[in-house]
Amino acid sequence: MRWDEGFIAVDWGTTNRRAYRLDEAGRCAGEFEDSKGILSFPDGNFASAIAEIRERLGDLPLLLAGMIGSNRGWKEAPYVPCPAGLDDLVKALVWVGEREAIVPGVSYIGNGRADVMRGEEVQVLGAVAARLVGRDAMICHPGTHNKWVQLRSGAIHNFGTVMTGELFSLLKSHSILADLLGGKVEPNEAFRNGARRALERGMLPAQLFGVRAGVLLGQMQIEDAASYTSGLLIGTDVGIGMTWPLSAQIAIMGRPELTRLYAAAVEIAGRETIEIDGEQSFLAGIHEIAKRIS
Repeated sequence: MRWDEGFIAVDWGTTNRRAYRLDEAGRCAGEFEDSKGILSFPDGNFASAIAEIRERLGDLPLLLAGMIGSNRGWKEAPYVPCPAGLDDLVKALVWVGEREAIVPGVSYIGNGRADVMRGEEVQVLGAVAARLVGRDAMICHPGTHNKWVQLRSGAIHNFGTVMTGELFSLLKSHSILADLLGGKVEPNEAFRNGARRALERGMLPAQLFGVRAGVLLGQMQIEDAASYTSGLLIGTDVGIGMTWPLSAQIAIMGRPELTRLYAAAVEIAGRETIEIDGEQSFLAGIHEIAKRIS
């Protein structure tokens, strides 16, 4: 088996998966994305899903990352404790067959708290390998569960999770605000007002009910409610991030529709930002892992 001749990389999450065929130089030669996350296989039968990936992208070795390695995935890949670098991930790869390996997540225990990540570690360390960030940097990684990641000497030294994306989803689906939050979220003035208010006052539960009251009493347009509420949540998230030992510049990594929101809130907090594409970072990280497989 020759990983240096090409392989398939899969970023396999809870509700979605993204698969890429990479050539010997790490260039993407084919890809697809669908909604077949691990929750699509409640019986745990991932063999057919693996066969489908190969049917679409070729009969090549597979390197899998994300929730596929959780206790609800194909085979559990135990967490690697911080500090964790690429070599640590390679040593802890979990092999399902001769041509299928799962990348472990990363864990942190210390200062009276515990935290875990799966999938983000490949992107974060990939950004270091691709020199998109320095070896000592602070990364904000928005998503369902936003991560604030502290890098030291090119390894994940410490990190913390904020459930911002999931909270917004719950508010949209199961709260008294649900009928107000159907609009598109943009980093507009309503968003910035929400982020600014959260950063200045930090009273999120009261501020959230104020969204409903503001619309009912004509103090807020309903079309601004989603952006304003997102601003409150992300502003609170950024306020938490500002308690970390931060470098002068914060790298915000992920999909552009999320990174631009966080960039706006971080800039309101008075810090410089750069935005980094999460897919590019993932491909760089997974290629570096494959190169280290002997």
